[in-house]
Amino acid sequence: MKHRAVNRRTVVMGIGATAGVAAIGGFALNAQAENSDTASGSDASGASDALVFDKDDYTEKTETIADASGTDREVTYRFYKPRNYVAHPVDDTHQSLCVSVPVKVDGKAVDASHAPIVLANAVGAYMSSSVAEATGVGQNALEMTGMGGSSGGMPSGMPSGMPSDGAGGGPGGGAGAVNGMVNLAKLALTAGYVVVEPGARGRSLTTSDGTYYGTAPAAIVDLKAAVRYVRFNKGRIPGNTDRIVSTGTSAGGALSALLGASGDSKLYDKYLKDLGAARSSDAIYATGAWCPITDLEHADGAYEWNWGSNATQSTGKAVDQTVSKQLQSQFAEYQASLKLHGLHGYGPLTARNYEDYLLNQYIQPSATAYLEGLSGSDRATYLAKNTFITWKNTKATFTWQDFLTHVGARKKTAPAFDAFDLSAGENNEFGSNTTESRHFTAYSQKNDTTGLTAKRVDSDIPALLDLMNPMHHLGKRNPGRSKHWWIRLGTSDTDTAFTVSANLAAAAAGLGDTVDHSFYWDKGHATNEDPGDFLTWVAQVTGYQG
Repeated sequence: MKHRAVNRRTVVMGIGATAGVAAIGGFALNAQAENSDTASGSDASGASDALVFDKDDYTEKTETIADASGTDREVTYRFYKPRNYVAHPVDDTHQSLCVSVPVKVDGKAVDASHAPIVLANAVGAYMSSSVAEATGVGQNALEMTGMGGSSGGMPSGMPSGMPSDGAGGGPGGGAGAVNGMVNLAKLALTAGYVVVEPGARGRSLTTSDGTYYGTAPAAIVDLKAAVRYVRFNKGRIPGNTDRIVSTGTSAGGALSALLGASGDSKLYDKYLKDLGAARSSDAIYATGAWCPITDLEHADGAYEWNWGSNATQSTGKAVDQTVSKQLQSQFAEYQASLKLHGLHGYGPLTARNYEDYLLNQYIQPSATAYLEGLSGSDRATYLAKNTFITWKNTKATFTWQDFLTHVGARKKTAPAFDAFDLSAGENNEFGSNTTESRHFTAYSQKNDTTGLTAKRVDSDIPALLDLMNPMHHLGKRNPGRSKHWWIRLGTSDTDTAFTVSANLAAAAAGLGDTVDHSFYWDKGHATNEDPGDFLTWVAQVTGYQG
């Protein structure tokens, strides 16, 4: 197989695409109903030779990698250099992946031929990521260039949904994080799993004439194409292609959840065909999502319901309470429409009882686990500083309002995601062609402060929202969805609303899927406190014996 030379930000326009449309990300939408037959599962039909994985084209490497417990392990692995995962790439730099296969761990031979395959994306803030310059495992780079004005209000030009100080980021065990995001590629390798790291287009990418070609739904289409490539190469790529486990953080967590929820949905077929994706399944077996920034069309209401009374970090003052209350009312209507039931027999979830549900299902158990893990003296010191917590019979209890006060200032203004002035990163995610940013909710469109005269969102926005929201696919009871879900969030994460991940968990559980969802006490955005538990969970749900 001839591997295309992958140069940073190289753009190939129009190859195999509908003229002037597919090559820039503004594809014509698939008109087929989502509930029709799922995507073709034929691995070999009409596939281009360009998609055949050369299993002999690798470099053997040996690295010292800290495992989930922080213990240094000597890992020998085969590294398969970056290669395109579609036959007609729009952008070589981003539409490529690399594969790492463990051979030895601490001198002991590893047979990974039937191991789970961890698909580790490095997307953050819906920006692009690339493995084009990777020379080893764990080098999938999140790209922060070309952001323009869409910083989402983050300091120092950081985009919405990214940790600004690194305090919350990274897995335990010393393996570190990439760009402040959870990175499980190296950890998975130490566990004996095969690792696939895909690049993906992102919202800030533009051609030389200023055309945006990485906005919605480019990133999810790319990840689906990567999954199809892996499945198409069953028997050539080592590992069990029927046991693909996706991981991602923040917007990458949202995409991981979307990948899991939308498996084999025909809504994406036109996009994938235009790129020359393999004619195989894009369903994955299990989903790992850390602090997913998703359900964007309802995220403003959810955020105000959660953090509406907290002052903002930027001003030290509360947001416009009229706006906040209006958005909270929208959330109440949306939550009622979902007809979700809480985990463990809690019953219907509504805006009126969600505080109680979050406290009892997630937040108080998180505080309890944290305090139980401290020494007696450290626990006493912590409780003395945090008198809002009642510690009795080895259980932490407190009120919702006291918890909000404990967390402190919220990171985002109102609206948090569809900003009236189009300044949020998510506005850029729904940009189109030469329009950098667009509104994607009727509320923000009507209250626009940039001088727009149109009072309705653009006609293509509703379909794009369906393509980007895992809740849409779970609501349709998509049969190709992932049936196993690992979801994590920090209790001090004000990048998102707690109800976003809790609704995702409730929706999946309501369909009979297995769900492992919990919160990390006092931790912020992009945190991973239990990477070892996740790797053990992967073995359990996939049935891998090692």
